Amino acid sequence: RQHEGPRRVKRAWVIPPISVSENHKRIPHLLVQIKSDKQQPGGVIYSIKGPGVDEEPLGIFSIDKFTGKVFLNAMLDREENDRFRLKAFALDLGGVTLEDPTDLEIIVVDQNDNRPLFRQDVFTGRVVEGAEPGTCVMTADATDADDPDTDNAVLRYSILEQGAAGMFGINATTGEICTARPGLDRETVGVYNLTVQAADMSGDGLTTTATAVIYLEDINDNPPEFTKEEFSMEVEEQAAGVDVGKVFVHDKDLAGSLNWLAKFTILEGDPEGAFTIRTDPYTNDGVLSVAKVGTGQLGDHGGGGPMARLTRGPSRQPLDHEVRDRFELTVSVQNERPLEPTAPASPRALATVRVRVRDVNEAPVFRENPRRVSVLEGVPPGTPVTTYTASDPDTRQLQTLTYALLYDPADWLQLDPHAGTVRTKRELLHPSAFLQGGWYIALVLARDDAEPPVPATGTLSIEILEVNDHAPLLQPLAGVVCGRPGRGGSLLLGATDDDRPPHGAPFHFQLSPQHPQLARNWSITRFNVTHAVLAVLVELPEGPYSLPLLLRDSGTPPRERQQLLNLSICHCGRDGTCEDGVLAAATAGAGITLGALMIILGSSILLLGDDMRDNILNYDEQGGGEEDQDAYDINQLRHPELFPPRAKPPVRRDAPLSSATPLAPRKLPSSPSDIEDFINEGLEAADSDPSVPPYDTALIYDYEGSGSVASPLSSIVSSLTDEDQDYDYLSEWGPRFRRLADLYG
Repeated sequence: RQHEGPRRVKRAWVIPPISVSENHKRIPHLLVQIKSDKQQPGGVIYSIKGPGVDEEPLGIFSIDKFTGKVFLNAMLDREENDRFRLKAFALDLGGVTLEDPTDLEIIVVDQNDNRPLFRQDVFTGRVVEGAEPGTCVMTADATDADDPDTDNAVLRYSILEQGAAGMFGINATTGEICTARPGLDRETVGVYNLTVQAADMSGDGLTTTATAVIYLEDINDNPPEFTKEEFSMEVEEQAAGVDVGKVFVHDKDLAGSLNWLAKFTILEGDPEGAFTIRTDPYTNDGVLSVAKVGTGQLGDHGGGGPMARLTRGPSRQPLDHEVRDRFELTVSVQNERPLEPTAPASPRALATVRVRVRDVNEAPVFRENPRRVSVLEGVPPGTPVTTYTASDPDTRQLQTLTYALLYDPADWLQLDPHAGTVRTKRELLHPSAFLQGGWYIALVLARDDAEPPVPATGTLSIEILEVNDHAPLLQPLAGVVCGRPGRGGSLLLGATDDDRPPHGAPFHFQLSPQHPQLARNWSITRFNVTHAVLAVLVELPEGPYSLPLLLRDSGTPPRERQQLLNLSICHCGRDGTCEDGVLAAATAGAGITLGALMIILGSSILLLGDDMRDNILNYDEQGGGEEDQDAYDINQLRHPELFPPRAKPPVRRDAPLSSATPLAPRKLPSSPSDIEDFINEGLEAADSDPSVPPYDTALIYDYEGSGSVASPLSSIVSSLTDEDQDYDYLSEWGPRFRRLADLYG
């Protein structure tokens, strides 16, 4: 047997594609009949499967299982499904497959059942005014859901309505809208509304419309113009920084844009720069203002809007009706931006602005403020100081000025209310709490007689010149020296002067020229500008001495005074010190108490401290109260009967328990010149003594010792008081002891 070739498939079982129109309304509609010749008719069972049968969308197609007829059971929409691919099956009555499954393809034929749709209802575009023809603005495109391979989806575009001018055209195929004619002017028509149509079937089918809105963008093709040629305003004199009025302009360009914004310039009539002009950003009008006093003016003479920059010009004076009562200004206006070259040429807009300056009552003016004058201290009352007057700028009004003292803190001055003459009311003296660096400040009030009156204030600064009206005073007036030349045979002298520099130091000390014989025994040499050293030249016997000295200051002219220095020559020891130093000091000032002696010693320390500040130490300790009996070594002040020599001193309650026995009493200084060493030695001993009390405890001093030539100190163990003491002599010791003299004298 020959080899078999491919098995032949019967024609009835091969089904070609079946076409059916969408929207077919006769339902059910027979599409095709399939057959199998494997069995006699009636012995085959037919079935179909696939989308539209047993898959979504269900129930569109069905088949007669005995005859093989395929039916359409529902209307089709090509835009939803453009074809269906099914499978057909043939089985015998027992369910055995008779034929291989075959494909059944159903094609849905398109109908023009969809209108074109624009992508949006309103299309928006912009184009500058004056654009040339052919300038494209936007594309208004549409879509069609029908079969793009048929005329059902072929679209054509057109403009149905745009106004009579026909300024725009549309590409029929693409829908692009472009300018068609010249002459677009925003100031004439700012917005164009076009009705655009799209039609399928190449323009002969279904149609739809949309709106195209085209805005014209502004260019600067219109210059600003004044609403009138002349403007009138008025302002009060002396006004500064205030608005006078507005000049009104009109610009056809888009309000609020840079093409619309105006810039103003004062061209003529204001050489002093009294006015400035700026642009109101909301109305575009020009605002004329009075320039601020003393400042420069805006660039190009006060012109400019917000973009103008401030440039410095000469300082100016305020408006003054008496100087100039009216201005006639020439003002120009133009845009911030230059005009477009296509704009028609036009001259710059000009306007005349007339400003009247109103007269007001002005305050008097002190031409010299402050007025500075000088007066010698101590001049008698009624001495003229100065004439301080003001002037009234209102020269066209007859007014009288009067004056008064507004501020005179020390009540030193008197003022003529009509002439403005200032005189002294009392002596002007140094020092005074009312002086500031030697200057006395007063305020003078000037007032006119208008209704209401307008005042003005002038400052009068009076320099109180120092006068050399005090001679220097010797300090101290008494002292103790050793009667042997060399160590101990000298005394430091000082002086004070109530006058301020340059009428005080340096001081000049000398022995009285009226007693030339003093130079044989004494000499005076300069120590510094305020002190001198008195020295013994030959050995002198013990006893009191009175030396007449002549003191002179450095003022102009200098003042001098002759004063007596009371000295006590003591017995000199081997080291040149007074062996009975304290007793000698007491002898020099008979009747002086111990308290007064301590004052003398203290004054000597102060004299040393004038130019030896680095060697003076300050002591601020106040001690621990009445029970503090062991602050320092004060055995020399204790009564010998109270504490036997070998008795142990009482233990301090505020000192460590391990406190050692106080050191032996130190020898008192034999002369004031040794006080510094005495203090330094005591300080060193106190710093190294572990038994000393805390720094802030009080110190209690007791018995002063037997044989003292001074009275006992009051309130210390003794019941005596100092009510019977005479301290009047303190007032004779000079300024340093004036406070003590006030307390005890």
